[in-house]
Amino acid sequence: MQTSLGFVAPGYGGVLELFDSFLRGDPQYSGQLAAYQDGVQVVGLAGGPDMDADTVTGAYSCSKGVAAMVVGLLVQDGLLDLDQTVAHYWPEFGAHGKDRLLVRQALSHQAGLMGIEGGFALDEFTTPAAAARLAAAVPAWEPGRQFGYHALTIGIIMEELCRRTAGETLQEVFDRRIRGPLGIDFFLGLPEDQESRYRNVLYSAGPEQPWLDPLSLEGMNSNAPVSTIMELPNIRAVRAAGMSAAGGVGTAEGLARLYAAATTGINGGRPFLNAATVDLMSREQVWGLDRSSGLDNAFAVVFMKPHPSRNFGSHRAFGHEGANAALGFADPAYGLGFGYIPQRQEDGRTPGRAHRLAAEVRRAAAALS
Repeated sequence: MQTSLGFVAPGYGGVLELFDSFLRGDPQYSGQLAAYQDGVQVVGLAGGPDMDADTVTGAYSCSKGVAAMVVGLLVQDGLLDLDQTVAHYWPEFGAHGKDRLLVRQALSHQAGLMGIEGGFALDEFTTPAAAARLAAAVPAWEPGRQFGYHALTIGIIMEELCRRTAGETLQEVFDRRIRGPLGIDFFLGLPEDQESRYRNVLYSAGPEQPWLDPLSLEGMNSNAPVSTIMELPNIRAVRAAGMSAAGGVGTAEGLARLYAAATTGINGGRPFLNAATVDLMSREQVWGLDRSSGLDNAFAVVFMKPHPSRNFGSHRAFGHEGANAALGFADPAYGLGFGYIPQRQEDGRTPGRAHRLAAEVRRAAAALS
């Protein structure tokens, strides 16, 4: 019978029991779970046939939350104003009625730029050429009037805003100011010397999948003419480039440590985002039916916000879920940083495993506070 390796702090025994129940109930299950409370790690678990604590694997759109930490630094440094237009920093973006779109609107999926006809080449996503093509695109709706999840193109927008304001790539800023100094085991661009740690995400890709119209909003959103979302981190060129929308890879501990370092600081250190910046970045911007998927969604600036169908934290929580149901978030109400990454794709949203674990971690934190 499988059981996990790792530790939980006193008071977090219910988290251990729940995680081990997944291992006992499914011999194919592999996953990692980590949590920090008030800057100290209180959960560090891994188990299953395909994962240990050192394994790095794809976390898909959790990458957006990681990249948003760089956006937060740009805001905090005064380089990027959420209430300025995108075109102020990136004049070419103003084509086809996009000139009045604010940065906070573009970064909460309101631009109407789900993709482009024909799609982007996989080696193009992190380049200025992709940004130029997106800037020239006609939006699918009047910008700022509604929202729809920009699954891949929000990464292009974040990366170009970083180039225009900081003069560096988003990946460079992340490595220099966050990953390296804080020892974050998560990568927007996996170095060759770390490649031996990578394990492919396991997922189903059967022929029974219905045809996806490449010119539909959903098809453009997923870059359907070129690829599928699920294969992205398993392609070496994608994870090496560190596509900020979906190409990040790492460990659950890396995700949890990142969110803790941003909001509470770790091991007595100061958080790298101040309270005013956290408030700006985590304040809900949109909620309702997503124009892209028809599902309910809620977004702050880049980050997902909790709501009944994605009930991962308190009203103050912010983070991001991935296509394989990976989840990273901070919950300032409980002083938490949380990370969960499964090896095999599973159901996300409520009541998926990630959300059940998040609830158990919050329950323990509340009882101890």
